[in-house]
Amino acid sequence: MLPGFLKMTGKRATIKDIAKMANVSVSAVSMTLNNRPGIGSEKRQKIIKIARENGYRPSLVAKALVSKRSYIIGLVVNDISDHFFAELAKGVEETARQYGYNTILCTTNGNLETQKEYLNTLRSRGVDGIIISTAVAEAFHFDFLIDEKIPFVCINRIPLIPSLGNKTEYIIMDNYSAGYKGIEHLWRLGHDKIAIITGALNASNAIASLKGCKAALKDLGLKIPPRYIKEGKYSRQEAFLIAERLMKSKNPPSAIFAHDDNMALGAREAILRSGLEIPGDISLMGIDDIEIGALTGIELTTICQKKYEMGTMGVNILVNQIEKRVPRMVEKIVLDAELIIRKTCGYHEYGYKR
Repeated sequence: MLPGFLKMTGKRATIKDIAKMANVSVSAVSMTLNNRPGIGSEKRQKIIKIARENGYRPSLVAKALVSKRSYIIGLVVNDISDHFFAELAKGVEETARQYGYNTILCTTNGNLETQKEYLNTLRSRGVDGIIISTAVAEAFHFDFLIDEKIPFVCINRIPLIPSLGNKTEYIIMDNYSAGYKGIEHLWRLGHDKIAIITGALNASNAIASLKGCKAALKDLGLKIPPRYIKEGKYSRQEAFLIAERLMKSKNPPSAIFAHDDNMALGAREAILRSGLEIPGDISLMGIDDIEIGALTGIELTTICQKKYEMGTMGVNILVNQIEKRVPRMVEKIVLDAELIIRKTCGYHEYGYKR
């Protein structure tokens, strides 16, 4: 049988066909196509070439039956329309594909009951593991994952699971440092009246960011009124309303630090609608470094979260759990909070004053 013959006839090539054309055993073809060691380089290249010429595609059903895996992972996020989660999902899906896994995406819209339903659905679909980046990582939602030994990794959240102690795996930014650096940057620009729009304060990252802000305020000797700290719940609309009220108050802030860029954009809209200029009348800062924030005309000063990289790291950890490629180590990855200075705080015009 000539190489490429099956592709020409439209017949789907099997491993047996590839083995016959390459004059090797079926096991040699299987080992090569599954990227396992033990096959010489010359023979490996020959098998791969013939497989490509004949349009060989592995049967996921057969592969799953043999390995007792579905080669599917679940990704549960708050809101895929949010730029943070969109970039995270891109990193997850592209990396999972490289490992031969497909991804099922579930969006909870911040609803805890929806989150629980999706986790149950993913379990019933027989996924091999789950990546979770949602509003709250509550223990009771993970009971069955733990009981049934379904691998999972949390991204941008620290899972609250006392029964596991320090054995849970997560990837986060140093949110405490992000909060601290944001306040420090605004203070160095001369701001003493800094309003803070937090994320959802039942989420570990939002709590840590606010703690960092308060620590910086204390260290710098700044006292701000309680009404300057408002919970935006990661909602662009909520941030708009908060900023609108702040702008109309008797003693408005000179700067707003929103704890994600999506909320910062909501605050920006309220500021501009009120007739004020950024940064001439008020400075604005976010956290995340989403693509739209860097666009000309916005140029938002922010703290960078490596969203795509978080997705990639999450898949690497999860696949290692699933396939036990190396001895398991409990991964707790904390990424640096990097200040990205653009134009919404006026640094380029005035520089630091302190």
